Amino acid sequence: MNVMDRIEHWGDAHHPAWMDIVRIALGVFLFVKGISFISDTTQLSRLVTGLDFHLYTVTAVHYVAFAHIFGGFMIAMGCLTRLACIIQIPILLTAVFFVNIRMGFSYVNSELWLSLITLIVVVTFAIIGSGRYSMDEYMKNHNN
Repeated sequence: MNVMDRIEHWGDAHHPAWMDIVRIALGVFLFVKGISFISDTTQLSRLVTGLDFHLYTVTAVHYVAFAHIFGGFMIAMGCLTRLACIIQIPILLTAVFFVNIRMGFSYVNSELWLSLITLIVVVTFAIIGSGRYSMDEYMKNHNN
């Protein structure tokens, strides 16, 4: 049994049912955040341009919006939750350490705290998986 199989087995065995509500809320939050990025691309473009990554700003903006919309939907449904969470991690790391940290670690910087909490919850679901009330569990039980 390799490390990934052991992590998956441990996550499936230690997943309380109330965490499914947290997973659904996380997915809805990411979906709404992706929609807000699409509706106000100038704000996201300004954030990405300030990073000086020498990437095409338009590509980065569309990647973030696409990952949040479809990843959030997949997380909320519990479909390939670990993969959807892993795709969110680089975006949230960038948000925490490169975008929001410039404003400082203060209780007033709510975007930093929101990004940090979201990152922690996404990493948690990347480890523990989707849970009992999810498409992953439904497919696992009905494919046998």
